[in-house]
Amino acid sequence: MKKLIFTLLFTLIAMAHVCSQSAMLEVGMKAPEWKFQDADGKDFTMNSWPGKVLQINYIDPDESDLNDAFNDALDKAINIDKRINKDNFMGFGIVDIKSTWKPRGLIRMIAGNKAKKYDATVLFDYDATLQKEWGLPSDSYSVVIVDKNRIVRAIYKGYIPESENEKIIQLIISLTKE
Repeated sequence: MKKLIFTLLFTLIAMAHVCSQSAMLEVGMKAPEWKFQDADGKDFTMNSWPGKVLQINYIDPDESDLNDAFNDALDKAINIDKRINKDNFMGFGIVDIKSTWKPRGLIRMIAGNKAKKYDATVLFDYDATLQKEWGLPSDSYSVVIVDKNRIVRAIYKGYIPESENEKIIQLIISLTKE
């Protein structure tokens, strides 16, 4: 009897793990919809930017500077070099509030500074929704690129090496021309 209970329990745990793995966001799949608010309480979804390629930065506030070199290179490609058309592209941040010990007032200040620096929208995920539903790591910084049809074209988890910057920029340029 103990073996049977142990076997059933093990099977249930294994199935739960397999099911949670199948829900992970992968390149080529349609990104599941979400809804988050900005600092003013305004709701946003992916459909808030119809017809645009999206760069979704999912950020633990403790890692907010991790990919500044990438974001600086992207900002240069948009605003200085004019290689990416703003009419076809939107980059924004979603702050994973649950992954930090920092007080919300400090998080809002950090997010506000980033929003000003990159002229970007910053949204707040208070319950780690994308971390759970998309399989994104906690305590990290992830970048997800989705095309105009909301198909995931790239996922970067953690630090993006500077050697990858131009490759990602070229991907965004090609997606905006589709």
